[in-house]
Amino acid sequence: MTAQSVKPHSPIEPAEVFYSRILDAVGRDIINGTLPQGSRLTIDGLQQQFGVSRTVVRDCMRILESMNLVFSKRRIGIVVQARERWNVYDARVIRWRLGGPGRADQFRSLTQLRCAVEPAAALAAAGNATQEERARVVELAAQLRSLGESGKLDEFLEVDIEFHALILKASGNEMFSALTEVVAEVLSGRTRHGLMPHNPREHALARHEEVAAAISSGDVRAAEFSMTSLLAEVRQAIT
Repeated sequence: MTAQSVKPHSPIEPAEVFYSRILDAVGRDIINGTLPQGSRLTIDGLQQQFGVSRTVVRDCMRILESMNLVFSKRRIGIVVQARERWNVYDARVIRWRLGGPGRADQFRSLTQLRCAVEPAAALAAAGNATQEERARVVELAAQLRSLGESGKLDEFLEVDIEFHALILKASGNEMFSALTEVVAEVLSGRTRHGLMPHNPREHALARHEEVAAAISSGDVRAAEFSMTSLLAEVRQAIT
């Protein structure tokens, strides 16, 4: 198991950072298949491996259990779940999958999800957004233009995440809004894994501006069409 590289807990290290490192180690091993379905873990074994208390191990396993990556069975221990049981909408599961051997398939499925949801969210946002949200989405599109043309990809990513998150929220649909972290992870993943051009394409910058303008003016059909066009470019970029 590759997780053995995790170092013992330092008293000055924030607890949440340490927990995150253990979760990343075990979670990635499950996602990557190093710990395949049916693998058994024990509290004692994990405690010894990571050099932490039983309480820390139990807390981390509860989090992995909430993702449906593992389940606890009395007198057996902690068992790795089948892939079809995983909570594929959990942001950490998405991040681990994007960092693993199934990256291409994960990008494909996430992009298909976005293509199904975000045009509908843009349409709804054009009808439901507040005046503040309408003004903000235009501001964000303008920032994307400036940052994209300057090749400032890290700043571009931050604004792009806010842009898409705002549209999901402004739709007024809580189911769409709940996908904010999912969209943030796929946008981050494109940059993290080198799938973004150094300067975002003109088509993408223009479509962001068109989506923003349509939402600002309340043109529901134009908002839907422009978002569909934007995501078509994304789909082509990763296939």
